[in-house]
Amino acid sequence: MFRILANDGIDPIGKELLEKAGFQVDTTHIPQDQLSEGLKNYDGITVRSATKVRKDLIDACPNIKLIGRGGVGMDNIDVDYARSKGLAVVNTPAASSLSVAELVFAHLFTGIRFLQDSNRKMPVEGNTRFNDLKKAYAKGIELRGKKIGIIGFGRIGRETAKVALGLGMEVLAYDLFDIPNELEVVIGTNIRVNCPIKVVTVEQLIKESDFISLHVPFSEKPVLGKEEFESMKNGVGVVNCSRGGTIDEDALIEALNSGKVAFAGLDVFDNEPTPRQDLLTHPKVSLTPHIGASTNEAQERIGTELANLIIDFFKTV
Repeated sequence: MFRILANDGIDPIGKELLEKAGFQVDTTHIPQDQLSEGLKNYDGITVRSATKVRKDLIDACPNIKLIGRGGVGMDNIDVDYARSKGLAVVNTPAASSLSVAELVFAHLFTGIRFLQDSNRKMPVEGNTRFNDLKKAYAKGIELRGKKIGIIGFGRIGRETAKVALGLGMEVLAYDLFDIPNELEVVIGTNIRVNCPIKVVTVEQLIKESDFISLHVPFSEKPVLGKEEFESMKNGVGVVNCSRGGTIDEDALIEALNSGKVAFAGLDVFDNEPTPRQDLLTHPKVSLTPHIGASTNEAQERIGTELANLIIDFFKTV
């Protein structure tokens, strides 16, 4: 019997699939500093974003045959090193794309109607300063007809574009790899429409977009820094549901305070799980705690896909 440690959990459907296939699945979390010892009892490990599988852990556990990532990005895994040691490394890149895309628009709708600040002030001032607050939040805008720039046009970027197109937005897209000139958007249950995409340089995207959404992997240098913020339109909205470190947070705070950036929607942060306090309390920032893939539907898809990848791999072992 193969033993799998689902150290960051796995959806019950995925666990059931594995157990029906004859695997033993443990979901008891082992702290990072105890993993090198605890993982010696297992044949494989699945993680999300919390657990890190680095070179030292891989070397300490030669019994491990597979590392599974429930989600897209694998920057918490030393992928190349693991594969060089003969380990299988798998992930589920498509399962959570729509969930992340919908969270992008939750932040966009929040920002354009000042909900992040209104939801803070209404409970404490709504019964004494109702008309003042009504006036303060009366200058919202609509998304329809606006330009959204999407940096990173992989699966999640494309799902974000589809939602934008369905709302009547113009999509500007940039990626290091090829981008299609149009996307198929499904309206209702059976209406399919091909909508155009404008492929641009990253410089053009930054200068022309009314809103900018990041969908890129972790990078050593921020994608959006001081220079990029200075090139943006006045009153731009910025959303990051990709990875912490892709926005220079000092430059973002400066741009928010100056009014260059009207609002930011952040699901990821530099110093997770302890983000900086001035971002957490800023009245122009909409906040979520890295929950882009955390919908019931996405977790079911992730659990199912991950379980099937594990089962298929161990059939060959």
